[in-house]
Amino acid sequence: MSAWELTNLTARLLLPPGGLILLALIALALARSHAKAGTGIGLFALMSLLLLSTPIVSRNLLQTLEDTYADPTKERGAGAIVVLGGGSYVDAPEYGTDTVSDATLERLRYAANLHRRTGKPILVSGGDPIRLGTSEGEQMKAALKDFGVTTRWVESGSNNTFENARLTQKTLKHAAIDSVFLVTHAWHMPRAKMAFQNAGLRVVPAPMHFSTAARLSVLDFVPTATGIRDSGYFFHEVAGIAWYRLKFARER
Repeated sequence: MSAWELTNLTARLLLPPGGLILLALIALALARSHAKAGTGIGLFALMSLLLLSTPIVSRNLLQTLEDTYADPTKERGAGAIVVLGGGSYVDAPEYGTDTVSDATLERLRYAANLHRRTGKPILVSGGDPIRLGTSEGEQMKAALKDFGVTTRWVESGSNNTFENARLTQKTLKHAAIDSVFLVTHAWHMPRAKMAFQNAGLRVVPAPMHFSTAARLSVLDFVPTATGIRDSGYFFHEVAGIAWYRLKFARER
C-alpha cells in the first residue's frame, strides 16, 4: 500500500461519513453489554449523518472556508496560471482513455477563461497517485486542448496539494516566476494557498465553484448524497489545514 493510499484510507475511516459509520458499528457492538452507552453513541452517529447530509448544513460548512470572490485579474504581477488537479475519470469509454474528473474539468474551464483575460501561460499540476499510467497533469493538458488553450508546463510528479506546491515552485523557478494565479475550488483555496506560500510563491487566489444557492428551499433540509459529500470535503480541508499548520511550524 502506497503512502497516498494509506493517508486516504485513514482519512476515509476517520472523517465523515466513514467515522460516523464506524461509530454506529461500535454502538451496535455495545448494544447488549452497555445498552445506554451504545444507544447514545448510535443516536449521535445517526443524527450527525442526518445533519451533515442536508444541503443547508453542508453548504454553510463549506462557506466558512470560502473568501468573498474578488476578480483576480485586478492583481498585477502574477507570471503564470497554476491549475491543481482534482482527480481522474478512469477508463472513460466515450474518450477511450483516462481523462480528467468533473472537478478537474471545472478548474480547467476557469483557467481557460483566466488565460484569455490575462494572456498568462498555464501550468497544470497533478501526478498519478492511483497508478493509471497517465498523470492528472497529462490528462489536464489534453483537456485544455478542447478549450483551444495550450499548456506551457506540466507538473506530473505530485500526489497531494503539498507536493503540488513544492514541485510547481521548482518548475517555475527555471522560468524566473515567483507569483501565480492559483486556480482551485473555493473551499480548497485556504489550504492550497497555505501550501504554495510556504513553498515560496506569491499567490493571487483565483477560486472557482463557490457554495452558492439561488434561494432557500424545503429541499435544502432533506438529506442528499451530495450533502454528505460536501460535508466530507469540509472536514477533509479542516484536518488538512490543521496538519499543514503543524507541519510548517515544525519546519521553521
